[in-house]
Amino acid sequence: MSAANETVRDIELAVDMRNISKVYPNGIAANRNVDFSVRKGEIHALIGENGAGKSTLVKMLFGMEQPTEGEIYINGEKVHLTSPAQAIEAGIGMVHQHLMLVPSLTVAENMVLGMPPKKGISIDYDEAVRMTNEIAARYHFNIDAEKRVMDIPVGMKQKIEILKALLRGAEILILDEPTAVLTSNETVELFQQLRNLRDEGFTIIFISHRLNEIKELTDRMTIMRNGRLMGVHETEGISEQEISRLMVGRDVILELKKDEAEPQEVVLSVEDVTYTNEWNKLMLNHVSFNVRAGEIVGIAGVEGNGQRELVDILFGLRRAHTGEITVHGESILGRNQKEIRDKGVSLIPEDRMLYGIAAQGSITDNILADRFASDKYNNGPFFKTRKIRGDTDKLIEEYLIKARNQSQQVDMLSGGNIQKVVVAREFSSDPDLIIADQPTRGIDVGATEFIRKRLLDLSREGAAVLLVSADLSEVMEMSDRLLIFYGGEIVACFDDTSTVTDEIMGEYMLGLRRQDAKEVEEVAYV
Repeated sequence: MSAANETVRDIELAVDMRNISKVYPNGIAANRNVDFSVRKGEIHALIGENGAGKSTLVKMLFGMEQPTEGEIYINGEKVHLTSPAQAIEAGIGMVHQHLMLVPSLTVAENMVLGMPPKKGISIDYDEAVRMTNEIAARYHFNIDAEKRVMDIPVGMKQKIEILKALLRGAEILILDEPTAVLTSNETVELFQQLRNLRDEGFTIIFISHRLNEIKELTDRMTIMRNGRLMGVHETEGISEQEISRLMVGRDVILELKKDEAEPQEVVLSVEDVTYTNEWNKLMLNHVSFNVRAGEIVGIAGVEGNGQRELVDILFGLRRAHTGEITVHGESILGRNQKEIRDKGVSLIPEDRMLYGIAAQGSITDNILADRFASDKYNNGPFFKTRKIRGDTDKLIEEYLIKARNQSQQVDMLSGGNIQKVVVAREFSSDPDLIIADQPTRGIDVGATEFIRKRLLDLSREGAAVLLVSADLSEVMEMSDRLLIFYGGEIVACFDDTSTVTDEIMGEYMLGLRRQDAKEVEEVAYV
């Protein structure tokens, strides 16, 4: 492209955020003098560590928050976006990391939420279906308008969220971690559809921690660190290692080196477990496997195939309908969470905000929440304050938690640092069994590197680890044995993942292939 053409293209900005600063009432500066511009008709990555200021920046672009200083221009016009409704009116749509769909409604009903077509005083359902089919056909999205959302795969749900934004007139799409729960096949399909939208003139802001996907999909990238701009780069001209260094400020080990496992006695045994959910859908169908001390057993599968229900049952949040679950040979079915913890079980939950922390509590309250009643910290009616403070500071330092001090309210931390608080509590309790459910979802490469290495070290020191992850590279690299779930069943097992490709994994995860029952049993229930 000539210099003159490049100048013209630079003028044609869909988004131009100038000198943006955001300082909260408590004095925390999330953004400091940030310039962020996106050209019309490009896929632009916005990347950085958790706490780098990405989320705050796009929240201001979507009207969820307002800048302390700075100006925002959309297609060359200055705007003041004080609500998401104003952002939508300006042609901006946002697909959040946690999908905003109502499971019990159909696809068409979800598509028209907030803007339903009417027939008299009633919703015109046939018109909602027609509108859904029309926009899906226009953008070549293959969906079933009349299926309930709870009955469709997660990749389809992602498409519906994008179509919802398009139906409302969005020309600028903000996608926050859109591939976090997709299989490799679903990701390939999504990327092709995003490229098609780009080629039709849409502008896409792509937020992700997966550097390989950013390299594959995007045209340019903006890198942030500690609330500041670290540079804008053409994607072709920068390596994953260079991106990591700019994000984190140091070299990051992108590939995990794993010693051979030396499994010992069985710690967790799951035998013939079934579970049917509140909508009478069978979510676990005679599931059996075990996890031994000194090994990592991974579970992969498209979201909604029983993994969440299994973890909930293992930690006493749901009750299995049939089967047996033991830790060190003793049943944990029907036990409360304290009794399960007392047997040496730790949990990193999928939803850290809902199950992992007391959001309004301090770092101290959260990081030692499971042990305040112990003699180590409790002397009759009084707490041993000096010991509590000392151990909290040690954990903050050991787990590299970025915070003002141990009294800081935990929900004021970045997502990655909240996850480190959860991990510090669960890993420091000397567990025999660690259940790690999506331990690195939505966190940056530096925090991911730290958590994966610590999890691997604990397993090699003798802990049994059950790893549930939608990140295929994570579950394949870390697992000593790998189980694949589909339809509430274990459809494949591997004790050597070195020859298993993403494509093969995807076929099992989508139910296109399955091993015979004997082959599964030989690997799952050793």
